[in-house]
Amino acid sequence: MKEFAYTDEKFADIQLLRYRVEGFEALTLKQKTLIYHLALAALSGRDILYAQNGALNLPLRALLEAVYAALPAQTTDEDADTREFRCYMKRFWFSHGPHHHYACSKFKPGFSRSWLITQLQELQLTADEALLSYIFDPAIAPSRCNQRDGDDLLLTSSSNYYADGITQQEAEDFYARQRRALTTPPDCPPQLGLNSRLERAENGELFENVCRTDGLYGTAIRRIRRHLADALPFAENERQREVIRLLIDFYDSGDLVGFDRYSIAWLQDTESMVDFVNGFTETYGDPLGYKASWESIVNFRDEAATRRTQTLADHAQWFEDHSPIDARFRKPACRGISAKVIQAAIIAGDLYPATAIGINLPNSDWVRREHGSKSVTIGNFTDAYNRASRGSGMLEEFVCDDATRRLIRTYGDAGDDLHTDLHECLGHGSGQLLPGVSADALKAHASTIEEARADLFALYYMADPKLVALGLLPDHEAYKSQYYTYLMNGAITQLVRIEPGACIEEAHMRNRAIIARWVLAHASEREAEIVRRDGKTFLCVYDYAALRALFGRLLAEVQRIKSEGDYAAARELVETYGVGIDPDLHAEVLERYARLDLRPYKGFINPKYSALRDAEGNITDVRVDYDERFDEQCLRYSQTYTTLL
Repeated sequence: MKEFAYTDEKFADIQLLRYRVEGFEALTLKQKTLIYHLALAALSGRDILYAQNGALNLPLRALLEAVYAALPAQTTDEDADTREFRCYMKRFWFSHGPHHHYACSKFKPGFSRSWLITQLQELQLTADEALLSYIFDPAIAPSRCNQRDGDDLLLTSSSNYYADGITQQEAEDFYARQRRALTTPPDCPPQLGLNSRLERAENGELFENVCRTDGLYGTAIRRIRRHLADALPFAENERQREVIRLLIDFYDSGDLVGFDRYSIAWLQDTESMVDFVNGFTETYGDPLGYKASWESIVNFRDEAATRRTQTLADHAQWFEDHSPIDARFRKPACRGISAKVIQAAIIAGDLYPATAIGINLPNSDWVRREHGSKSVTIGNFTDAYNRASRGSGMLEEFVCDDATRRLIRTYGDAGDDLHTDLHECLGHGSGQLLPGVSADALKAHASTIEEARADLFALYYMADPKLVALGLLPDHEAYKSQYYTYLMNGAITQLVRIEPGACIEEAHMRNRAIIARWVLAHASEREAEIVRRDGKTFLCVYDYAALRALFGRLLAEVQRIKSEGDYAAARELVETYGVGIDPDLHAEVLERYARLDLRPYKGFINPKYSALRDAEGNITDVRVDYDERFDEQCLRYSQTYTTLL
């Protein structure tokens, strides 16, 4: 058997990886068949994210794919336009549109307008002026999700969650009225706007075009629904069948109260081996934080690794009770917290190809408070990332000394995994809002503050002796690796992901910058500092225990901001520490990184599943194949799962 290749091709600032679905062959036929149907449901929603990311993305994809499919086989001596077009097409697939998947800025084509027009003419296709301008005019749709303070975030963002011309103030006023008009109990509000597009009627009034089987994106949702129905007979138990039925009901109605019913049932299903997420989930793509992008993941439990995360879940109340936050903000009872390590079987929508390595859902604050949350760490993704990073040269280039490099090599993988577990399992599930505080109070800064809160919770507890006592870390030195790499990344190395002259836009990057910069600004020179040595910038840490106290102080403040809904303090924290970049440091880091010939962003190629059937059409086995190229996969997905064109 040939050795599995985790790393694959590189283009632009991206490297593609492959992930093994360890243990799939050992599943029962019923479980394999359930995964197969859920995977089809996942892939059937693919077009929704393209449409959400931009109104012209789907017709542009069809046009570009026609050109790509007609290109001759790739050679090493291709002309520059052809080579650059291939790169652009892969970036477009990777980002579900012409905007960078992380930075949200529109990427510049390296091929010429005349070259593309010639290709279209040879295929007898119309060179639509609106689509050409969308590609080549930098003034059109420059940012998919603008977060710049002081701008009208809707008028300056090109995502398709709001109709053209709707202003930020109009949208915020609309949802304020919606909130006042709620008929649900005041302490159990639905997540307003989650599954809709805000539009303007002919009379000028705003209304929600709701995503459902007979509504917005209906043709895609109907296909998702059909495959969910196909999965029902293969559910492992009645509780899982109820989860699938409630999701189908939600897709039919679009009712957000129904979504909460589904979410509660989903998080309470902790016994099933196979699990999935399918729907409108995370709000990072909406500059106002109301509307969720569509995503899906199908997975099954890694029994051995889950013992680690379940240990955290079993002790959730201890961690909550000992948190350094104000007692008013602690949960008096941590309910329903479950945690597991999973093997991802398929990813789709906003989880493909770039994906999270951990998930904690539901996002509803009241559901978390009353019913708990379900946390997962995606084991086969973290394994693939770890394998890809070995021998990269990053430690040699950016870590301050040999002793610290040895520390990271010894404890790095275990520290990363545990940080993810703490972040997802306990961090997001910790704390509570004060009575009367709206979940939307922090507006555009809500995602950044929430990610900072979860990271700080994880960082604070990484150094707690409790983790060694629970057997989650080998000794009291292990946490230091995570402290160093987190601060180095937030203050220095994550800058490799940002174009020269740009500021930090993405919520997770802002979060990491806030934590690193705030801690270093408040640390003494005896504790930690940024130093210049031989023309290079390094982080030096001298007192790791002192850093824990600083993480605790910042966690207390961030939790206060969240619990009290203090928008002004959130804005000040983000703008002071999370946005701006030192141009000299940025230029230095980019130059050092370029010498390593690495790519700052990673994404995954999905495995391909094939159902074997008997003469009556019954599935007798499901096979998994890992050999499909990224471009082959994307073209196949477009051929098989196009629903909204």
